[in-house]
Amino acid sequence: MRRLWSVYGGYVVGFASLFVIWHLASVYLVSSVLFPPPAVVFKKGVVLLRNGVLCDNLSASLQRILMGFIAGSVLGMPIGLAMGSFRPVRKLLEPYTEFLRFIPSVAMITVAVIWFGIGEASKIFLIIYTTIFIVILNTAAGVSAIAPNKIRAAESLGATRAQIFLHVALPATLPYILTGMRLAMANSFTTIVAAELIAANDGLGKMLWDGRLFMLVDDIFVSLVTLGLLGFAVDRMFRWSIYTFAGKYSPTT
Repeated sequence: MRRLWSVYGGYVVGFASLFVIWHLASVYLVSSVLFPPPAVVFKKGVVLLRNGVLCDNLSASLQRILMGFIAGSVLGMPIGLAMGSFRPVRKLLEPYTEFLRFIPSVAMITVAVIWFGIGEASKIFLIIYTTIFIVILNTAAGVSAIAPNKIRAAESLGATRAQIFLHVALPATLPYILTGMRLAMANSFTTIVAAELIAANDGLGKMLWDGRLFMLVDDIFVSLVTLGLLGFAVDRMFRWSIYTFAGKYSPTT
């Protein structure tokens, strides 16, 4: 129990403090109609779970996020590895990467709708756009940060370029790739909500939009809490993965 508390005690205290402050604010500072207390939001969340509304919208958003995130990561990793390993490739692709990554994904929503319509393709495209450049830059940075003496040591032992890539470069770059994916996942949540606010038949963003239209404040806060808790869980998963691989394949050890 002492070990579990040392690991998770801070999270328990942090969330408990958050809900206490939330409750006090909704009771004493803001009207409970506009800022419902946690107990009311929890009850509404249970209702939305039982009737399937929350599950359906959450499932729709998660499917879009995962499809775009996986596609963006799969595309971004080899590009980043190539940019980090070969200077001509980096010189060629760096202007495109730097130019496009400063255009916010929210600004690309209109372009996505024009190109792909208001269906699933436009939303997945936006998640890919959000993910790919972050993964590319972090992967390239990871390759560039590999200690040269590791490469020379492998070469002196007779390793081929393929063996150096598989047993030296890729493991050393993995923590950087996971860090890029962690950052990209956070941006994916922001992007999918913005995309679903504009054009979607379901999803947490659509749930937020409907809550605004019909003044369903409880539904709005259920959506916000769901996004926060889901994002926290996904971020902890990535953080655990980064620490696990960084401890085994740290580029500086």
